[in-house]
Formats: sequence, structure tokens, C-alpha cells
Amino acid sequence: MMGIIFAMFMVVGGFLVYLMIDQTFSAVRPAPEVAAVVAAPEEDDFDKIENGVHVRTGFVEGEGLMTVVNNCTNCHSAKLVTQNRMNEDSWRATIKWMQETQNLWDLGKNEDIIVKYLATYYSPEKKGRRQNLTNIDWYVLEE
Repeated sequence: MMGIIFAMFMVVGGFLVYLMIDQTFSAVRPAPEVAAVVAAPEEDDFDKIENGVHVRTGFVEGEGLMTVVNNCTNCHSAKLVTQNRMNEDSWRATIKWMQETQNLWDLGKNEDIIVKYLATYYSPEKKGRRQNLTNIDWYVLEE
């Protein structure tokens, strides 16, 4: 019984010491910075397009944009879409996977619109070997 009382005394005592130290140094600590309040977007800016980009999502402006926004960004960020590059078959396979495993609803006629948009603006980029370097002053390394 004495051991339990002693343990409780140590815990309470430790907490009191913590409070005393915290109060002592709180006067020295700078005040925490308050995060800036971000204003809600204006109703007019909700679907604003600037320089060919949908401001709220970052999607490229094009036919089918709002169908993609309305169907894809209900479940995940637009960044999850824009970071991927797939052809039409791969986008369809991804949609099928989401329907089978992530409870994505049947897109109906919207599926063709969505896949066409994604395959047009978020298809794989052809990247090959870089061009040969030209106009280089080569030098010999001395041993």
C-alpha cells in the first residue's frame, strides 16, 4: 500500500514541478504565431479558369473538365489524378478497379467523357534519351 501511495506522490510531484517550470519559462517564450485566416473562395471564383487551368483543382481546361471535377474530386484530391499518366485502357482499368474495390458508383455515359478527357490531358509523355551534347570543350584528365 505504501508503494502505491509513494508512486502517486511521485507522479503528482513530477506534474507540479513540470507546471512550475512551464510557468517560469512561458514568460520567456515568444507568443505562438497565429495562422492567417484564409477567406473562402468567392462564389464567382469557384470554377474559375486562369491560363487554361481550373484554379480550384489544377485540371487542364478542356472538354469534359467539369464532368471529371464532379466525379473524381468527390472521393479524392485532383492531385491524385494529375500525378498519373495513363492511356485510355489504363484509365478505364483504374476506374474499374475503383468500382470494384473503392465503391465508385457506375459512371454511365460519364465514363466515356471522363476517360476521353484523362487520356487527352493526362496521357503518358513520351520521353527518350536526351540529345547528344554539342559545343563542348572536352579536356583530358591528368593522372
